[in-house]
Amino acid sequence: MAQVINRQRGPVSGTATKARKKRPFLLDLYRTSVGKKYVMAITGVIGLGFVFVHMVGNLKMYLGAAEYNHYAEFLRYLLFPLLPHTVTLWILRASLVGAVLLHLHAAYSLTVMNRQARPVKYQSTRDYQAANFASRTMRYTGIIVVLFLIWHLLDLTAGSLDPHFVRGQVYANVVHSLDRWPVALFYILANLALGVHLFHGVWSLFQSMGWSHPRFNKWRRHIAGGFATLIVLGNVSFPIAVLAHIVEVKK
Repeated sequence: MAQVINRQRGPVSGTATKARKKRPFLLDLYRTSVGKKYVMAITGVIGLGFVFVHMVGNLKMYLGAAEYNHYAEFLRYLLFPLLPHTVTLWILRASLVGAVLLHLHAAYSLTVMNRQARPVKYQSTRDYQAANFASRTMRYTGIIVVLFLIWHLLDLTAGSLDPHFVRGQVYANVVHSLDRWPVALFYILANLALGVHLFHGVWSLFQSMGWSHPRFNKWRRHIAGGFATLIVLGNVSFPIAVLAHIVEVKK
């Protein structure tokens, strides 16, 4: 009787013996379109909160130099003495920059994923016309806003773009900066672009979070339009007030 030899088959390749390395859940989620939409929504909320608080705080400019400089000093001492002077403010700035970078990366990644899923563009002009102006210009208004944010930080935080910059004199720095016509014009145009971006951003936020319904679309439009208008009117008023000498540095 023939002897039966039981041989165990070895692995086909070297990779078969290696366990697949498991990625963190959040990273796996972000690799999906749903995860990227959630990231865009969350970072969008951070951006909405920042522009609102920033605009409201800057309204103190109309109360005079003392009130405005006091507000700026208050920001430097947030959570003091729990954290050292200005540390909380820099943490907030870094968080804002991080949110902007994540927002840009998620938007770019979603665009690439959508193009790969549909390599052939729509041939009908009806679909293009159905999208409003705000949605079609999101990438361009976003680029303008990012460039403005970089300028704003260099101009009024670092002081490297304003020859009249004096550290600690926030009111005077803002007035001197916006008293230059090119800067004031850029400030106005950038905030108009911000308004367009905010309108579509707030509108899309509800949809990204699954809160859209035909019954509420009219309210979504009102909320998006009202918020964008509020921010634009508030921000655009600052360069206009400076150029009209409603707000000025007393000599």
